[in-house]
Amino acid sequence: MKKNIIAIAGLFILSSCATQQVKRKSETSALNYPKTKKENVNYAHFGTTVQDPYRWLEDDLSTETKAWVKEQNQLTFNYLDKIPFRGEIKKQMTELWNYEKISAPFKRGEWIYFYKNDGLQQHSVLYRKKSENATPEVFLDPNQFSKDGTTSLSSISFSKSGNLAAYQISEGGSDWRKVIIVDTKTKRQVEDTLRDVKFSGISWRGEEGFYYSSYDKPKGSELSAKTNQHKLYFHRLGRPQSQDELIFGGEKTPRRYVGGHVTEDQRFLIISAAQSTSGGELYIQDLKEKNSEIIPILTNFDTNTSVVDTQGDTLYLLTDYQAPNNRLVKVDFQNPKSENWLNIIPEKKEVLSVSTAGGFLFAQYLKDAVSKVEQYNHQGKKIREIELPGLGSAGGFGGKKEEKEVYYSFTNYITPSSIYKFDVISGKTQLYQQPKTNFNPDDYVSEQVFYTSSDGTKVPMTISYKKGLKRNGKNPTILYGYGGFNVSLTPAFNVSRAVWLQNGGIYAVANLRGGGEYGKEWHKAGTQMQKKNVFNDFIAAAEYLQANAYTSPQYTAIDGRSNGGLLVAATELIRPDLFQVALPGVGVLDMLRYHTFTAGAGWAYDYGTAEDSVEMFEYLKSYSPVHNVKKDVCYPATLVLTGDHDDRVVPAHSYKFVSELQDKQKCENPTLIRIETKAGHGAGKPTELIIEEYTDAMSFALDQMGIEDLQK
Repeated sequence: MKKNIIAIAGLFILSSCATQQVKRKSETSALNYPKTKKENVNYAHFGTTVQDPYRWLEDDLSTETKAWVKEQNQLTFNYLDKIPFRGEIKKQMTELWNYEKISAPFKRGEWIYFYKNDGLQQHSVLYRKKSENATPEVFLDPNQFSKDGTTSLSSISFSKSGNLAAYQISEGGSDWRKVIIVDTKTKRQVEDTLRDVKFSGISWRGEEGFYYSSYDKPKGSELSAKTNQHKLYFHRLGRPQSQDELIFGGEKTPRRYVGGHVTEDQRFLIISAAQSTSGGELYIQDLKEKNSEIIPILTNFDTNTSVVDTQGDTLYLLTDYQAPNNRLVKVDFQNPKSENWLNIIPEKKEVLSVSTAGGFLFAQYLKDAVSKVEQYNHQGKKIREIELPGLGSAGGFGGKKEEKEVYYSFTNYITPSSIYKFDVISGKTQLYQQPKTNFNPDDYVSEQVFYTSSDGTKVPMTISYKKGLKRNGKNPTILYGYGGFNVSLTPAFNVSRAVWLQNGGIYAVANLRGGGEYGKEWHKAGTQMQKKNVFNDFIAAAEYLQANAYTSPQYTAIDGRSNGGLLVAATELIRPDLFQVALPGVGVLDMLRYHTFTAGAGWAYDYGTAEDSVEMFEYLKSYSPVHNVKKDVCYPATLVLTGDHDDRVVPAHSYKFVSELQDKQKCENPTLIRIETKAGHGAGKPTELIIEEYTDAMSFALDQMGIEDLQK
C-alpha cells in the first residue's frame, strides 16, 4: 500500500511556511489590507478566557461594519480585475450556461405545469398548458418580481383541486419569506400577503386554507438575531394573518423546528418537531373528525421518521429506528407506536429513501453515492428494478396516485440533467427532455475511486477530467467536500465545473463522513467529538490525488459551502502545506458562537455547543477556524465568499475569519473576502450573480496556481 509518510506526519506538525508561493503576472507585491480594528472583548467558558477582538463585526446594522464591507470588497474586486483571463472565463461560463433548461412536468387540477429557463434568464419561469401538445402560457414569472433579480420564487403549493396556489418569495436571499395566494384561473392575488414566514412549507387543507410555519419576528437585526420558538399555524382564507390559528409549537415546545403537511387523501395532518437537524418527534391528527386530538407517533429525538403515504387508516413510515440505513414500515394510525410497526421494505446495505406515484412505492437507494431505484407495491412485493440511463443521480419518481406516468431526472458530473418518462404499469422508460449544450460528455472521464483515511476508513471519491489528461502532478484541481448534516453528495452536472474541465482542470468530490452516503452511522462518525474525522477524510483525499500524480500542492484548490465552508477553512489551517488555494463559502467559522445567531442552535446535533461540557468546548475550540489562525504561518491563497443578507450562516463568521487571516498571514498569498450584497446563503440567487461568483472563484484559483494561459 502506497502512503505518503511525510504527508501523514504533516497531519500532526503544522508547517510554518510550507505552502508554495506562486508569483503571478498580474500581482506580485504584498496587498495593503484595510486596517480592521481590534477591541478588547473577552468571554469565558469553563474557566477559559476566549478573546473575540472582532466581535463588533457581528453587528450587521452598524455603519462601521458596512464601511468595512465596502473597503474589503473594493480591495477584492480591484485584485480580481487584474487577472488577465477573468473576462475570458466569464465569457466561457456565460456561453455554456446559455442553454434551455426545462423541469419535469407536474399536473395540478386541469393544468400541466413546468419550469423553463431560456438560458440566461435570472430565474426560471413557471409555465402551464392544458395538454401535452398545447401551447404553454406563463403562469408565474419571477423575473418580474424585482428589477435586479434579487427577489426570487422559493416554492409554490397548489390546493388539491388546483384552483388555488400559494407561493413564497425571498427578497435579497433572506430565509424570511412572504406568501402570496392566487386564484389559478385568473392568476390574480386573492387576499393580503402573509409576511414574516420562515423555514416553512405550505400545505393546503381543501380550499379552506393552509398550514405554514414561522417564528415571531426577533428584536434587533432580523438577519442575525437568534430565533427560538418555531410555530405551526393554520391560515384560513378570508381572515387576516393576525387571526391565524396556532396548531403546534411556541412556549410549550421551545427550540423546535416545526412543520406540518396534509396527506394526499386530505385525511391526516402530519406534524414534525425537531430540536436539531437530525431526529425529531412525529404527531398525527385525523382531519376527518372535527376538533380531533393530536396523537403522538414518536416523542423522542433519537430517530428520523416521516410519513410517506397513507391508505385508509394505514400509515407508511420511512424510519431509521432500528435500521440505520432506513426501512419502510406500516402501522394503524390509532395504534401508531413503534412496537406495532410492520416491515414493508426491510433495511438493506444501501441507504433507502421512498417516494410514491401511480399507487406504487419507489425505493431509491444510494450505492456508493450512485442511484439505484426499485418499484414496489404497498404489500412490499418488488415489481422491478428500474434500468437507469447510466451511473449517476436519479431524482423524482413522485406523483399523484391516479397518475400512471411519472417523471425522473438523471445526471452525473459530466452529463447535463435530462428528464425521462416512466410508465408505472409496463415499466417502460423513454427520454422526455434532453438539453442541447455545447458540452460533450464523450470527451470526459468521471471515475470513482476509494481511498484510505487516516484511521483506515475507506472513503469514495469521484474524479472527473478531460480524456487524454496526463498524470504529471501539474493539473489544476478543485477538491470539493461537505461532510455533514446527513447530506449526500451525489453526481450532478454543474456548468461552472464543466468550464473548469474544459480548461484542463480536474474536479474531485469526496464523500466524507458526516454525510448521508452510508446511512446514520456514517453521519454520526462525522459529528460532535468525531468531527475531525471529516477533516482527516478531506486531507486524505488531497493526499490521494497528489500521491497518484493527478495534481500536486501547487495546483490543488479546496472548495466548500456552508458546513463545507467550515471544512475548507479548518482544513487549510490544519494542513496549509497541502493546498495552494482555499475557497470557503458562507461557512460556519466561529464554532464557539454559531448557536447564538438566527436558528444556529439547531445545528447542535452535528457540532455540539461550547456550553455542553468542558470537553465539547475544548474540542470545538481546537478546530474553530476563527480561533486557530496562527502567526508566522504561510496559509494558502484564500478567497472567502459570503453574502451580506445571509441569515442562515451570518456573514460575521466570514468577516471574523478573514480578519484573523489578514492580520496573521506570513507570506504574500492573498487573503481576500468577496461579499455579495443583496444575497443570502445561496438559494434564489439570480443567474448573473451566480456566473460572476463562479467566474471570480475560478479565476482566483487558476491565477494563484500560476496558470498564465487557458487550455481551452
